[in-house]
Amino acid sequence: MVRIIPMASSTIRPSPASSSFRLYDTTSTCAASLVSLNSSSRRFPYLARAVPQSHFLGLRASSKIWRGESRSISAGNMAQASTAASLLEWVKKDKRRMLHVVYRVGDLDRTIKFYTECLGMKLLRKRDIPEEKYANAFLGYGPEDSHFVVELTYNYGVDSYDIGSGFGHFGIAVEDVGKTVELIKAKGGKVTREPGPVKGGNTVIAFIEDPDGYKFELLERGPTPEPLCQVMLRVGDLDRSINFYEKAFGMELLRKRDNPNYKYTIAMMGYGPEDKNAVLELTYNYGVTEYDKGNAYAQIAIGTDDVYRTAEAVKFFGGKVTREPGPLPGISTKITACLDPDGWKTAITRLGSSQNEDVKLACRSSVTMCITAYSIANPIFECKLSL
Repeated sequence: MVRIIPMASSTIRPSPASSSFRLYDTTSTCAASLVSLNSSSRRFPYLARAVPQSHFLGLRASSKIWRGESRSISAGNMAQASTAASLLEWVKKDKRRMLHVVYRVGDLDRTIKFYTECLGMKLLRKRDIPEEKYANAFLGYGPEDSHFVVELTYNYGVDSYDIGSGFGHFGIAVEDVGKTVELIKAKGGKVTREPGPVKGGNTVIAFIEDPDGYKFELLERGPTPEPLCQVMLRVGDLDRSINFYEKAFGMELLRKRDNPNYKYTIAMMGYGPEDKNAVLELTYNYGVTEYDKGNAYAQIAIGTDDVYRTAEAVKFFGGKVTREPGPLPGISTKITACLDPDGWKTAITRLGSSQNEDVKLACRSSVTMCITAYSIANPIFECKLSL
C-alpha cells in the first residue's frame, strides 16, 4: 500500500525582526509653561505662590533623567537584538528532525492491530513496564533513527481518554486513497469522509478514525520516504505560532493558505518539503483563540544539536520551558521540554550524543515523562522523569 523512497533534507531561513523607540525632551515644554505662568501671575498672583520655583527646576532635572533612561533603554534594546540575532543565526545552522509523536490509547493490542493491518505500519518495538503500570509501542513506516513514528502509550486500567477540540488529525500519504478506504471498511474501521478532492483543490483525500477516535487524513500521493506525514494542531493566533516555531524550533514556513469561505487558515511548518518529510500543520479557525486539549494527545519529540540553546530560544521567543535542559540521570543524553504559546508540548533531545543512542519518550500523564535511552539493538536504561 505504501512505498518508501530515500529521504531528503532542507535548509531553514528565519527572518530577523527589529524595533525602535522614541523619547521626547521636556525642557522646551517646561520653559513655555513657565513663561505662560509668569505672565498669568501678574493678573493672578496666587498662581505664582501655588507652584514653587523648585517644581520647574525638578522638571529641568527630569529631562536629563529622560536622556539617561533613553541611553539605558537603547543599550538594553541593543543587547536584546544581539541575543535574537545570535539565536536566529544558530537556528539556521542547527540540525533538527521531528522524531515521533506521543499519544495515549485505551487498548494497546487493538490499536497495534488496526495500524498494522489497516494503515500498513510496522510494529518497531513494544515494551511492558508492570512496576510502573504502563506499556508502550512504537510503530511507523521505517526505522526510528530515520523516520517519523508514533509512540502509543497504554496506562493500566485506563480504557478511554478525552481527545479534546485542539488536536486535529494525523496525516498519512498513500498511493490509492480509494483502495485504502475499502480495506479499512473491510476491517471494521470507521470512515468519516469518503474519498474525494479536498475543498478548493485537486488532492484526493479521505478521513478515518482509529479505535480510540483519533482522526487520520489519508492523502493520495506518489511514493514518499515519509508516509506518516502530518500532525495537525489548532492554535489561537496563527502568526504568533508561526513566529515561535520558526525562531524557537527552527522550522520553515513551507506554505500558508487562507480559506475565507470556510473561515480558517492553515500553515505548514517543518524541516523540509512536505512530500519528503513529516510536517506540523497549524490551523486557525476565525475567532477561536482557545481550545480544550483533553488528556489523550501528549506531544511531539524533536531532535537538535544543542538542547541548551534550544531552551534559551524557547524562552526568548515566547515559549515556556517545563524541564530545564540537562543530562538524564546516569547517561550523557541531554533533553529539555517546553510548551508553545498555545500550551502544546514538545520534548527536545540532543541528536548524536553517543553512537547508536537515542531517546524515546512516553507520556504517562500531563506532567510525567518516561524516558528510555537505548542502543538500536537493546534497551539499556530507563527512568521516570517529572516535567
